[in-house]
Amino acid sequence: MTPTRRPTLADVAREVGVSAKTVSRVLNEDGPSSAETRRRVLEAVDKLGFQPNLMARSIRTGGPDTTVGLVIPDVGNPFFGAVAGGIEDALHTSGLTLLMGSSDDDPEREQALIDTFLARRVSVLMVAPAVGAEHSRLRPHRSAGMPVVFLDRPGTGLTTDTVVSTNRSGTREGVAHLIAGGHRRIGFVGDTPARLYTRRERLAGYREALADAGLPHDRALVADAHDPGTASEATARLLGLADPPTALLSGNNNMTLGVLSQLARGGRKDVAVVAFDDVPIASLLEPALTVVAQDPAAVGSTAGAIALRRLAGDRSRARTVTVETRLIRRGSGELRPVASAE
Repeated sequence: MTPTRRPTLADVAREVGVSAKTVSRVLNEDGPSSAETRRRVLEAVDKLGFQPNLMARSIRTGGPDTTVGLVIPDVGNPFFGAVAGGIEDALHTSGLTLLMGSSDDDPEREQALIDTFLARRVSVLMVAPAVGAEHSRLRPHRSAGMPVVFLDRPGTGLTTDTVVSTNRSGTREGVAHLIAGGHRRIGFVGDTPARLYTRRERLAGYREALADAGLPHDRALVADAHDPGTASEATARLLGLADPPTALLSGNNNMTLGVLSQLARGGRKDVAVVAFDDVPIASLLEPALTVVAQDPAAVGSTAGAIALRRLAGDRSRARTVTVETRLIRRGSGELRPVASAE
């Protein structure tokens, strides 16, 4: 069976009985055309199911495409899925379409995706930077008027609009909550590498909370991991210390999965846990999971709103916007140390 051919501009012109140039002029609103001609062209477009090639149009005219390019580190992470949803909510009445690609937290792959989006002449570029990525090459594009927005993490080598969560103060609040519950030995399970902005900020918040309470920072209580499996192993190491922690702060949703799996495997319901990032099953656990919740949808919608203002002509200085986190008490973070339990 021969596949159906996609209708072309020439097919629309033939249907109406006008030149392809006239059809192009109507669709691009580029030049005069009578109301009757416009009506007949649009009716033919609907009848044939013709869709203009936006990329070809942008190349032909030298103008931007009607798309927003988004580069994220991990397409499987629910956090970034919610960020993308927030961006789409902000854009839904603007006529812009979101295109997304994953860098897998690889700076070379990120650059390849950025180059692809630039070649397409996207209207806006949004990037959640990979560790080690460098962004000075984007300066000419930003200077030429293309909005560039960094998400979740600042970029490197480029001053531009950035939207992040209150990573440091949120973690400080979570650790302070554990301290208020009587815990003095609190472990931190965070993602590697140490150069990752969110990891640095959350570890700083952990240390600040200890210092605020006059507690020492014990390096033995800080464990690094890069996925749920290594987070599980790190948790086992912490709990195997001669003087183990009575509470744990997990540094993100992937770390939390590893921490919880290790606690479940060991039948440990005596270790308090506060997780940075909410997870869908948090309220179903026993005890339910206490979290420092980010608002990824607000991160995305804030970034989208900034981009739309830039497209509308806002030429003010680049700014960093922080989206507040909030502590949600559900039970796991309220467990008291066994030694001081009544």
